[in-house]
Amino acid sequence: MTAEHHDVLVIGSGAAGLTAALALAETKKVLVLAKGSLTGGSTAWAQGGIAAVLDAGDTFENHIRDTMVAGAGLNRRETVEFVIENAPASIDRLVELGVPFNRESGDLHLTREGGHSHRRIVHVNDATGWAVQEALLNAAKANPNITLLPGRTCIDLITGRHGEKFSGDGRVWGVYALDEESGRVEKHLARATVLAAGGAGRCYLFSTAPRGATGDGIAMAWRAGCRVSNMEMMQFHPTCLYNLEVKNFLITEAVRGEGGRLFNPVTGERYMEKYDPGRMELAPRDIVARANDDQIKRYGLDYVHLDISHQPPEFVKEHFPTIHEKLLGLGIDMTRDPIPVVPAQHYTCGGVLIGLDARTDLPGLWAAGECTESGLHGANRLASNSLLECFVFGEAAAKDVLACWDQLDAPPPIRDWDESRVSDSDEQVVIKQNWTEIRRFMWNYVGIVRTTKRLERAANRIRLLQEEVEDYYGSFVVTTDLIELRNLLKAAELIVKSALHRHESRGLHYTLDYPETDPVARDTVLVP
Repeated sequence: MTAEHHDVLVIGSGAAGLTAALALAETKKVLVLAKGSLTGGSTAWAQGGIAAVLDAGDTFENHIRDTMVAGAGLNRRETVEFVIENAPASIDRLVELGVPFNRESGDLHLTREGGHSHRRIVHVNDATGWAVQEALLNAAKANPNITLLPGRTCIDLITGRHGEKFSGDGRVWGVYALDEESGRVEKHLARATVLAAGGAGRCYLFSTAPRGATGDGIAMAWRAGCRVSNMEMMQFHPTCLYNLEVKNFLITEAVRGEGGRLFNPVTGERYMEKYDPGRMELAPRDIVARANDDQIKRYGLDYVHLDISHQPPEFVKEHFPTIHEKLLGLGIDMTRDPIPVVPAQHYTCGGVLIGLDARTDLPGLWAAGECTESGLHGANRLASNSLLECFVFGEAAAKDVLACWDQLDAPPPIRDWDESRVSDSDEQVVIKQNWTEIRRFMWNYVGIVRTTKRLERAANRIRLLQEEVEDYYGSFVVTTDLIELRNLLKAAELIVKSALHRHESRGLHYTLDYPETDPVARDTVLVP
């Protein structure tokens, strides 16, 4: 096995990873690893936009308040202030990179989304994430100090215990990664590692997350010794397209922001007045998702209707060209017809605990983006704050790595991955069966509405599956599917354990056994 040495290793090629890489590459050699393709993460899927105070009538305090209200008080105020005050500078950097944000009379066009008191969402039609991903990737490809390496599934972080001279200090030196094409396991070593591996949405049966969102970064960091926080706070987007052929297609928040209304398809009632009469469809996502879930269960529906057909057809086509074209291909004309929608898992608000410098508990390891819990989102992420967090903390990680560079030693000799004990398996059905089982019971037992009994049932199934998967993992050659299954199971365990610890309902965690909200907001912090 050959060991690849770089100054800094970045795990993940989305907004957080590439932002960190570009900032570091001004003076350092950076390796960026991506599972699958370089555009396979969640960034490219983001439709809505990026929240920032850019309007003359808006203020940082307004954005801070909206974020704290949506987060049900669980946010850390210093983090919220830090991110929001750095937002305009992040937008400026993206403009410099060539992101073609929509403009109106020369100024950036700002749209509004649920939970926001002002128009503050900069966007590229309804495909902002793809435009941002493309600009960041083009800049990274053009930078001679950045090496982009797709097709690498990371297995475990390399720490002192993997050294030829064993050390239990938890210092991170890089990662073991599977070359998906050759099937060989590689060592990638660096003085500093930035973890930007995305969320754990694929723990759930219905999710808007891409196929690779299996909690890899969270699981690897936990196994290495990092604390995780607020993993019970799984955000469910209220409006995912309901279609038997097309899975996971998100109908952006901005459809409601631009006047979209929710109706019960049987009664014809516009029902949000029952759940949040003041904000109606512009209530935060947790409230709207629970309302949709309640209507579906109460009336035995497959879906509810989201309707923006009362707006002029030209307006709808101009604001939502990607969604309009996609739906037309499925026989739905959103300028005339309602859109069938269901709630679906959308965002992992918890994750690896980090500070404002993006440092984790482990020396040599920084983290940014959806795999982290920075304190920004609290108990529920405000729409369009996610890409923003990636940019601000990607920059913060790079800045801190560079600030302490002289104290970062070169990696010591590291042991090779042990491949002598494993053989090929002809039992791939085990992986598929367990994968399906996890996603189904997580949806049914650990979804939008929870009970202690449901959570305990999920915990029991996780324990049984972990024994089976660990035995399988120790006996056979690792594959991407097996690595993902192992991580998915660990993420599911952390979600359920965190949910059982919270004896209240707050934000995204709603339990019938503890329907009230405690007067004091407390983080759920799990220690390995």
